[in-house]
Amino acid sequence: MTIAIGCDHAGVELKKEIISLLHDLRIECIDYGTDGPKSVDYPDFGEKVSGAVSSGKMEKGILICGTGIGMSIVANKFPGVRASLCNELFTAKMSRLHNDANILVLGGRIVGRDLAKEIVKTWVTTPFEGERHCKRLEKITLIEDRLKKHGL
Repeated sequence: MTIAIGCDHAGVELKKEIISLLHDLRIECIDYGTDGPKSVDYPDFGEKVSGAVSSGKMEKGILICGTGIGMSIVANKFPGVRASLCNELFTAKMSRLHNDANILVLGGRIVGRDLAKEIVKTWVTTPFEGERHCKRLEKITLIEDRLKKHGL
């Protein structure tokens, strides 16, 4: 598995920690930026990672901004993206088990480094449960298709 990762200026330090963790877990990642503390606009980096996941170029992604809210909004605009903002372990696990989330979003100013690393470990190692949840994901895809058909 290869994971796309991106952040704004509020997530740079946490992104470095997560990249190191992913390497330790033998998970390849592609860094879509940003790399410094200079203020940038989170939609620019959310778009890069979400576009890669939406297009199928990347299987999964991780996004980080100050609260995670902005990146979640951006990511979920993309067809096929199921981005989940997870600031604790239970939602990280459930986002994979029941929702087959393909982008994990973290709040760099909300979640501490150690907890964030545990969230990432949980998220990348939890499989999608399938079965009854597939029907629900199919309904989400139908909504996306209807909206696209109507130009929304």
